[in-house]
Amino acid sequence: MSNKQRLVLSIIDFLNQSIQDGTVKQDDKESLEVAIQCIGEAFGVDPTDQAQVDRLSVKPANLLSIFDVFLKTKDKLASPAGAAAPASATPSKSSTPSASDKAAAEKHKATGNAHMSAKKYDDAIKAYTEAIALDATNPVYYSNRAAAYSSKGEHSSAVLDAEKAIEVDSSFVKAYHRLGHAHYSLGDFKEAAAAFRRGLEVDPNNASLKSGLQNAEARIVPDDDTYDDMPPLDPAPARGAGAGGNADAGAGAGGMAGMAEMLRNMGMGGGGGGGAGGMPDLASLMNNPMMMQMAQQMMQNGGLERLMQNPSVANMMNRMQSGGGMPSMSELMSDPTLRDLAGQFGAGGAGGGAGGR
Repeated sequence: MSNKQRLVLSIIDFLNQSIQDGTVKQDDKESLEVAIQCIGEAFGVDPTDQAQVDRLSVKPANLLSIFDVFLKTKDKLASPAGAAAPASATPSKSSTPSASDKAAAEKHKATGNAHMSAKKYDDAIKAYTEAIALDATNPVYYSNRAAAYSSKGEHSSAVLDAEKAIEVDSSFVKAYHRLGHAHYSLGDFKEAAAAFRRGLEVDPNNASLKSGLQNAEARIVPDDDTYDDMPPLDPAPARGAGAGGNADAGAGAGGMAGMAEMLRNMGMGGGGGGGAGGMPDLASLMNNPMMMQMAQQMMQNGGLERLMQNPSVANMMNRMQSGGGMPSMSELMSDPTLRDLAGQFGAGGAGGGAGGR
């Protein structure tokens, strides 16, 4: 959903800009504002929520610039001259460039650099292309042309040239920075981070790559289905299962009883002063032997970390923090995840009892 929300925010920004710059007639302004509100509500995007805007924004790119890059790239690939596209430019000679060809290519590169300084990006691209035609074995020419494409906002072409520079010489660090910058400008922060990481594998101490990676990772939006791929909590090993000979029973109905007994001992089960939904004090928790044994077991097998990542547990903690109180036993047992969790706790408690006999 996050990528769709990014697109929706870009559309809303475009429509708002069209209202502000007069693209839309005054008579249509009110209708368009209503449409913007409906679009935002339908996809859960609020352009007035700055935190959400910072998370979803694709700036410095915008919808119009991204569409423009797409059209230009499509036209280049569809044209008969598509074989001469940026990253596909090949030397006019199949043999290794001669010394004179390399010298001439360097002159074209110098000309391109001068055009870059003067912000004549089209002329710079032309000069670098002439250098590549003479010597396609030099990654600098592709990298410089990538910089020229990025400077004029054609970041998709910059991606192709940066990749070609890496193909020519995978140790040319600057090409990874060009590639990361182009992906970042296109709003593809995951690919940008990947490019910077590739560069850091070549030069682990490169400050520019480290900075680029940090900026890209800060803009990556976690997928909404993060919890979908989360593995279930692993059941705690039943201690003394061999002695009892019925570990499954402890993890099933016996586990439910073990969880209920633990909660009653802590004052949460309808007796002992805790009430049906009462929360015990911290001292009672820390002094409860069963709780301490369970905590130690979970810390040893990694269950505690998985527990805190479990959505049901997180919802329960949020409810408690917001003043909603601890859920009652019936609520706990009605949640499949927490019911399974109770079985795990009970397995540990039942096993411990069997081992003591």
